[in-house]
Amino acid sequence: MTFYNVLLLIHVLSAIMGLGPGFVMIYIVTKATNMTELKHAYLIRNRLHIFVMVGGSLLILTGLAMGAIRNYLFHSGWYVTSLSLFLIALAFGPLILSPRSKPIKVLLKNHSGETIPQEYFALAKKLFFYERIENIIFITIIVLMILKPF
Repeated sequence: MTFYNVLLLIHVLSAIMGLGPGFVMIYIVTKATNMTELKHAYLIRNRLHIFVMVGGSLLILTGLAMGAIRNYLFHSGWYVTSLSLFLIALAFGPLILSPRSKPIKVLLKNHSGETIPQEYFALAKKLFFYERIENIIFITIIVLMILKPF
C-alpha cells in the first residue's frame, strides 16, 4: 500500500466519520417534543459536532496532501470544484451557522418550563435552512469525488 493509498483510506474514513453525523444533526433535534428532550437533543448534537470537526479537518488535510502528491489533481475540474465547495461549506460554520445557533443556545439556557417556545421554531427554521444548504454542498462534493465528471 502506497502512502497515497493510506491517505485515500484516511480520506474516505474521515468522510464517513465527519460527514455522516452532519446529515442527521437536524433530524435529532426535530423529534424533541418538550424542553427536556430538546436540551438533550442539542447536547447530543454538540457531541456529534466533534466528529464533524475532526472528520472535516482530516478531509481537508488528506485531500490537499493527495493533491500535493498528484499535482494533476489541481488541474481536474472535479477536484478544484470539490475543494472550493468544501471551503465554502467550511466558511458556513463561523459566518452563517454560528450566528444563527447562538440565539438558540441562549434560549435553551434561559427558558424554564417544558413547553418549547414558538420563538425557538422560528430560530431553528432559519438555522436548519442553511444546514440543509450545507448538506446539499456535501452531497455534491461526494458525487463529484465518486463520478469525477470533469
